[in-house]
Amino acid sequence: MKFLCIGRNYAEHAKELGNEVPDEPVIFIKPNSALLQQNSSFNYPEFTKELHYECEVVLRICKNGKNVHERDASSYYDAISVGIDFTARDLQATLKKKGLPWEKAKAWDNSAVLGKWDFIPAGFDKDNLQFSLKKNGELVQSGHTKDMIHNFDKIISHVSTYFSLNIGDVIFTGTPAGVGECVVGDELEGFLGEESKFRLTIQ
Repeated sequence: MKFLCIGRNYAEHAKELGNEVPDEPVIFIKPNSALLQQNSSFNYPEFTKELHYECEVVLRICKNGKNVHERDASSYYDAISVGIDFTARDLQATLKKKGLPWEKAKAWDNSAVLGKWDFIPAGFDKDNLQFSLKKNGELVQSGHTKDMIHNFDKIISHVSTYFSLNIGDVIFTGTPAGVGECVVGDELEGFLGEESKFRLTIQ
């Protein structure tokens, strides 16, 4: 299992961090050790002083594939949810200034939160999904898949050009504007539509 993550896939999010809007999907990877296990506590990592949440729609890969054509991509994922790609923003900024990879800021242990999965039904409208994140009961992020720069199928096709897809892999499809800092004691709750998919407290 691996996490294939797409950065800067919502124009307003790219702009809020002062990044250029990319022409093609920006890919980075989290290892399976990044997964926060169900019923485990999330502890604020000691190596950062600026922990940010990034709520995203996530897809679960259901069959192995390589060089998947965009027209066939929808058959490679069978479930959907929302999750958090936690980021050590101060560490990421330092790494970017030095031209170094992001892994220490993005791929550390327990940095990936997954909500409860929903199986994707026939006739699923992937371009008409609303998702959101609340912090301490207040809405902080609200996104819609129609605003994605690269849609699900394009992401699957592009990613599979470089990395083999394996059953159980997870695709983080990008975060909308509204990312921000969280501190010890904050409660985060992610929604797909009106349904709560995860809830956690920073400890």
